[in-house]
Amino acid sequence: MATEDDVRRAALALPGVTERPSWGQPAWFAATLMARIWKDGVLTVKTEEREALAGTAPETYFWTPHHERSPQLVLVRLDRIDVEELGELLEESYGIAGGRRR
Repeated sequence: MATEDDVRRAALALPGVTERPSWGQPAWFAATLMARIWKDGVLTVKTEEREALAGTAPETYFWTPHHERSPQLVLVRLDRIDVEELGELLEESYGIAGGRRR
């Protein structure tokens, strides 16, 4: 089970990532937004695998009609994901958001 603190640690460990509020929630930015707390216990990240993730683990990954128009966004229930998988998702989102590896 991952927490918001786990998100913060993993996101800020990536080069150049900053944290600031977005829509009143904690958010992490590379060149652009890479992750944001959507509501308590739910994280929004960017992925190229949204359909596959939601298809194999719909109890963990989902989206709302609002997110339908953004095919790279997926919502993640943090209490359903382990810290290692969270880190992998954040690394992918970091790359999509324009993050630069050292």
